[in-house]
Amino acid sequence: MAKYFETFPKLLYDINNTKNYKLVADIFRRIKIRESLKDNAALYSLYDIPSGETPETTSFKHFGSTDYFWVIMISNDITDRYYGWPLSESDFETYVKDKYAEPDGIHHYEVTQSSGNTTGDGPFDYSHKIEVNSTTVGAQSVSNREYESRKQDKLRNIKLLDPKFLPLFVEEFERLVRR
Repeated sequence: MAKYFETFPKLLYDINNTKNYKLVADIFRRIKIRESLKDNAALYSLYDIPSGETPETTSFKHFGSTDYFWVIMISNDITDRYYGWPLSESDFETYVKDKYAEPDGIHHYEVTQSSGNTTGDGPFDYSHKIEVNSTTVGAQSVSNREYESRKQDKLRNIKLLDPKFLPLFVEEFERLVRR
């Protein structure tokens, strides 16, 4: 099975406009999984990414090779390798400190919905919360750090393709990218 960019068609490209052409992968190709496959729970297992784990590490643990990190990225619609994947604890702290003058300052206030979904589905589900003004009765503050931490928690939950379907996935990808 080929590595990610090895499957892409090649083209001649002159980056400096000096007539010195190089053969490069056509990285402008973008492949998307069919919705029917992406949402088929039988093809995937759920996985909670531990702090500091990279896509390559997850690929090695799950598929036995770092070469298939891209399968994980495509399967989860991750297009930004750095901010679409959970940060390590130290990178998270740096990110929060760089982004906010007051990392522990108030980001927003929220309350639990009074109708509809009134409880979360697990410890990292805040879909039952709604943002409100600070004067709303029962409003609770959410700090900048907690807000960003919640975003990271969402990123930690991914789907991993069952390894027995990996050859079919790669074959379909290769067929589509060559179109």
